[in-house]
Amino acid sequence: MKWKCNHCGFEADAFSEYHWRCPRCGGPLDLVYDGKLEKTSSKNIWEKYGGTIPLKPEKTRREGNTPLVEEKIDGMTLLFKLEYLNPGGSFKDRGSTLAIYYAYKLGFKNVIEDTSGNTGISVALYSRLYNLKTRIYMPKTAPPGKKKVIKALDAEIIEAPTRGDATEMVLKEALTGAYYVAHTWSYFYIMGASTIAWEVLEEDVPDYVISPIGSGGLFLGLVKGFEKALEAGWITKMPRFIGVQGYSTQPVYKAFKGVTQPGEDSSLADGIMVPNPPRLNEIVNALHKYQGDVILVGNTEILRAWRELWELGFLVEPTSASIYAALEKIKNQLSGKKVLLVLTGSGLKNIPDI
Repeated sequence: MKWKCNHCGFEADAFSEYHWRCPRCGGPLDLVYDGKLEKTSSKNIWEKYGGTIPLKPEKTRREGNTPLVEEKIDGMTLLFKLEYLNPGGSFKDRGSTLAIYYAYKLGFKNVIEDTSGNTGISVALYSRLYNLKTRIYMPKTAPPGKKKVIKALDAEIIEAPTRGDATEMVLKEALTGAYYVAHTWSYFYIMGASTIAWEVLEEDVPDYVISPIGSGGLFLGLVKGFEKALEAGWITKMPRFIGVQGYSTQPVYKAFKGVTQPGEDSSLADGIMVPNPPRLNEIVNALHKYQGDVILVGNTEILRAWRELWELGFLVEPTSASIYAALEKIKNQLSGKKVLLVLTGSGLKNIPDI
């Protein structure tokens, strides 16, 4: 397994040195490894899919294997993937399991990360399994419920004025030698999200995939997961991908469409308020390659969708509801189609906001 930069060609052995981004050009790094998608009988997702995952974490909490629930609504067959039922309450557990185990194997003792909430919970949870000291940088506006969970997991929280300030602060500490998880850059989170696609394909084959886009790890992981499945002969064609962003923060929409669109505040969906996703070009390229689209939503639409999902029995957070709000805008185009909706995070951390 080695690090590789697709911008400048830098390569390094991933088991002997850690880089959260390319030390030569500053671009994002991919992990390159040999591995073919093969299904095994294991219930552990890190062993279940053969050689597609080069790391086999020593400690897991049975992350993954989340339910896929089918509902027929407005002429569509909706496939809800309940990622909020992961141990830490979000899909981020799939990436954190790998990222934190990797830090442990390389001998790191301190872990740092910047987050609006879910990644912080996930990183704190898995760091505790390996007795790693954890410091989380968060914006003051992050949901109070998420901060309480992080503190309960014995992680230290450093508050910053904004999400961008949190990133600037963590980068300064990264220079001191601590292990910077860097989930917005990390290929471990893309690798983890790929397992979602494979689990879905064990039960059904969607025509469309709708997911929120913040840093883009989930979106790219789904794309790469379906690409691997296509190579392995699990499917005969790729689904179309729909990304969802808020009016307040729309870098992917702007890069894909070439314009910005005015609209109401969308800060309820804190998980997609990432102004500068490091893998922006990769996201846009994938959207073009698979005839995808980006839909923008605002707080009024998010709140309505949030309540509707709770009424359906899906106790999700607002970021998850953003994709259901987007679905409402394009449902006439999807009649008769199977649509995968990835419900990313638990709403039980947002009770004060409901």
